[in-house]
Amino acid sequence: MSKDLSASEAARILGVSLATLYSYVSRGMLTPSGALADRSKRYPHDEVLRLAARKADGKRGGHKVAAAMNWGTPVLETRISGIAGGRLHYRGHDVLALAGGATLEQVACLLWDDNGIDYFADADADAAHAPFAAGVAAAIDSTRSMPPLEAAMCMLPVCGQSLSARNDFVAGAALMRMLAALLLKRAPSTQPLHLQVAQAWQADAAQTEWIRAALVLLADHELNASAFTVRCVASTGAGQAATLSAGLAALSGPQHGAGSTMIRAMLETALASDSIEAGIDAWFDGRDPSVVGFSHPLYPQGDPRGACLLERMSAWPQAGAVLAIGARVATRLGMPANADFALAAMSVVCGWPPAAGEILFALARSAGWIAHAAEQIANGSMIRPRARYVGTYQVE
Repeated sequence: MSKDLSASEAARILGVSLATLYSYVSRGMLTPSGALADRSKRYPHDEVLRLAARKADGKRGGHKVAAAMNWGTPVLETRISGIAGGRLHYRGHDVLALAGGATLEQVACLLWDDNGIDYFADADADAAHAPFAAGVAAAIDSTRSMPPLEAAMCMLPVCGQSLSARNDFVAGAALMRMLAALLLKRAPSTQPLHLQVAQAWQADAAQTEWIRAALVLLADHELNASAFTVRCVASTGAGQAATLSAGLAALSGPQHGAGSTMIRAMLETALASDSIEAGIDAWFDGRDPSVVGFSHPLYPQGDPRGACLLERMSAWPQAGAVLAIGARVATRLGMPANADFALAAMSVVCGWPPAAGEILFALARSAGWIAHAAEQIANGSMIRPRARYVGTYQVE
């Protein structure tokens, strides 16, 4: 049987008139496959069916949804965080104001339910969570040679088995402490999370304050890739530890949480070069100029989180060269530096571990992931979008 259709057959499948069919051809939506002896055009069967599927999907808003999945129109409602007018808010609180003095624990509790409950105090006082310390220590010993993010991704579900059946915020607080231990490769602690990081990296008082502010600024960011991943996994009924591990997996990509590591490499290349310009040129040679670390689609006037962190660095004499590199790249690209660049810059200036930016990002964002998982579970529905099939059909 021929896989080509006549004009009348194609029009019937598409549910349109011949005139409309010919308009599809003129607009490039349908391509004739050839003509018969009488010069009547034929149309590929699979292409006609694909166009019919797109038309039906479009009537249900499918094309709008597809566009919305890429920095477009919001696709779900949330009370956790929002970006509007170039500013980020956590449950209506301006994140820049929170960065002035709040801790990650306080922001986590705000993101979770805004009821003023200190879930971390409850988690630390809960004797049921004490046994996980030994398991975390064993996990750290077995993953010493692994990068921090990968080690945490693998071991969090294992160490969090005792909490896997729970989705309450006390368990979430315990998992954040567990995650900090795995990322920093240190014994679990009840100290404030920013102090745990500062002690692991031997940070001074000014650096400790910068760490605290960074954790607050990065705790959530609306429906980003990792938050959406977490919501999808949580909607299936998976436990918190598995859900957070999925968030870590999404975060590990260079277009997300690992972006600061890429920018750190650029900074180190430029600093090691005979001239900053030569180092920058060497880095960008053969690379896509639209690198992470600069600009952000949701902040046309610049990422306020990055600006806040870089402003705190500007008073440090040793930061001058790094900030100069950032300024030159920003001018080259016509894009301001964002939070990824700030994380990379700080890790270089302070001599922190190569994965410092990823560690800060992952630990901070776990607070938002727990909030998104809880909100999705409360919604009660599983996230299961449809796909538009655009492949071929076999005609028997």
